[in-house]
Amino acid sequence: MDFTSDNTCGAHPKILEAIVAANSGAVPSYGEDPFSIKAAEKLTAVFEHEAAIFLVATGTAANALALGALCPPWGAVFCQENAHVSEDECGAPEMFTAGAKIVGIRGFAGKIAAADLKATLASFPSGPVKQVQPAVLSLSQLTEAGTAYTCEEIAELSSIAHQAGLKVHMDGARFANALVSQNLSPAAMSWQAGIDVLSLGATKNGALACEAVIFFDPALAQAFGFQRKRAGHTISKGRFLGAQMCAYLDGGLWLDLAQIANGHAARLAAEFAKVPGVRLPWAACANEIFAIIPRALDETLKAAGARYYDWSLRDFPENKNPPVENEVFIRLVTSFETTAADIERFIGVVRK
Repeated sequence: MDFTSDNTCGAHPKILEAIVAANSGAVPSYGEDPFSIKAAEKLTAVFEHEAAIFLVATGTAANALALGALCPPWGAVFCQENAHVSEDECGAPEMFTAGAKIVGIRGFAGKIAAADLKATLASFPSGPVKQVQPAVLSLSQLTEAGTAYTCEEIAELSSIAHQAGLKVHMDGARFANALVSQNLSPAAMSWQAGIDVLSLGATKNGALACEAVIFFDPALAQAFGFQRKRAGHTISKGRFLGAQMCAYLDGGLWLDLAQIANGHAARLAAEFAKVPGVRLPWAACANEIFAIIPRALDETLKAAGARYYDWSLRDFPENKNPPVENEVFIRLVTSFETTAADIERFIGVVRK
């Protein structure tokens, strides 16, 4: 019963088959291979927009290099205070921007509110040489609390950012899960809502190691090839990244896998919420469930073999009570490899 992360699952068989199929023969290196070129064509078609597309092997590289392309060393990247780019990437965004400042914005359940973004930007006017200059707004989809921005929310935040002269980046490590949860098109949740650059994740959703950085304005990517190479993220045998991305997109596999993960989470959340003493501070939007449970239940679940992470967030929604002394705040994550048997076993322990 492993619910620690969607990183703990393996790669989908179709992804592995694609890697093996790409293994034979000689092809150009460093991303000039036919697999990488085909992957870029597929992404362009999926997002219904011409774009400059680059493949990398990790989400940290995708986020940090994307921000490095958008933000100068004297700039500021604004994000929700618990965002992955702020708390979980070991300073990579700061390094690849050559020293830009990450500015966290308070936000309940992982999301930035329009009023809070406006208030923060008002404190960072452009011009004064004594402070960093506003450059980028980075949004996470899903957020670190497993919540999802609607297209309307993304559009409103993007509009505020653009009016202030900022570019908008999206950390889409779980973009597919957010997409299927709202039954939207990739275009609607990205460039049509104002996103300039998307870090599209595949690794958490079935790939072995593959992410895409998508510049919906190719002019923003003029130096990105050099930045990626200098950072050591231009893979010599780039065919294996291209093959993964092609298989990920073929036949809508990426959406099918996200739907499976989301379905498991919905089942688990629905049953979990029925248990006396269990509180879900916000609804499970996709494949992550956050719950406040009695400490005794936490001990029972772990004794039965359940694995998940204790969690912490600075800001709970105003109408929700944070955990007290005899409670534990936890995060559960499902993936395409989660089994119905594990879900039922977990639920059975909880009920008992």
